[in-house]
Amino acid sequence: MSMHPPDAALLEVEHLTHYRYAAPVDLSYHLGYLRPLEDSTQSVLQFEMHVEPPPAHQRTERDRLFNHRSCFTLTQTHRELRVLTRSRVQVQAAPTLDPAASLPWETVRQRLRYVAGAAYEPAAEFVFASPYVPLLPALRELALPCFAAGRPVALAAIDLMARIHADFAYRSASTGVETPLAEVLHTREGVCQDFAHLMIGALRSMGLAARYVSGYLLTSPLDVGAASAPMLGADASHAWVGVWCPMTNGQPARWLKLDPTNNVLPTTTHVRLAAGRDYGDVTPLRGVIRGGGEHQLAVRVSTRRVG
Repeated sequence: MSMHPPDAALLEVEHLTHYRYAAPVDLSYHLGYLRPLEDSTQSVLQFEMHVEPPPAHQRTERDRLFNHRSCFTLTQTHRELRVLTRSRVQVQAAPTLDPAASLPWETVRQRLRYVAGAAYEPAAEFVFASPYVPLLPALRELALPCFAAGRPVALAAIDLMARIHADFAYRSASTGVETPLAEVLHTREGVCQDFAHLMIGALRSMGLAARYVSGYLLTSPLDVGAASAPMLGADASHAWVGVWCPMTNGQPARWLKLDPTNNVLPTTTHVRLAAGRDYGDVTPLRGVIRGGGEHQLAVRVSTRRVG
């Protein structure tokens, strides 16, 4: 008998990060966002992280956005680093949002502007440019056709998601972490990280609040129904977008999740790891090492539905 609500899914995720170094590393410090978020729509039933070689020091804490942040230090000489996490997560569909009942986008933009003496809106920190998302003129040009005067912000954002999905091609390994957003705009191709950054930049160029969400999605299309098309970006960590949507019907404002890589509104197929301004805020694993020389990196992610 199922022990979770009918609008929920129980997912298991295995995430392996494996570094091989050309020369010995005698000291390293690492920071990772690898434990899924917990809130009203996502519960972590089990989480374990194994690091080889074993860390000399390790701790997990919450950052200011309530993401789980893991830090560890290796003091023994090593030529390889393996970080394996296993998560069991119950994901529940968020309450239904009527996109047409969201406020007009101009009204939302005005609420996010600084006004001396007025109440501060915390979502406003996600309006500005960030290291991986410069506010390029081409991003505003990308967004403008979706933002007719008076259009509800959620409807405009969903339209923008569909436009990015249609106009840009997903090409695995076509870009890297340091590929500038201007180059993605020029080549019209990229990976999920690029699609998320494109959409965030386009929304911010209109004065709206948008944040980057890292996580996982189901590996096999069979997990989401035999008639479903394969999901793009399931072979590694995934990324999508949250746009801040105040409502007209008395419901509280919420972050509407949008996946431009797949042109879907994430529900129980997506597991959220962390949220920030862009990829740099929530990189799954990064580090500073002494030694090592050149390195090879392999990442493997498997997500499956178990209930």
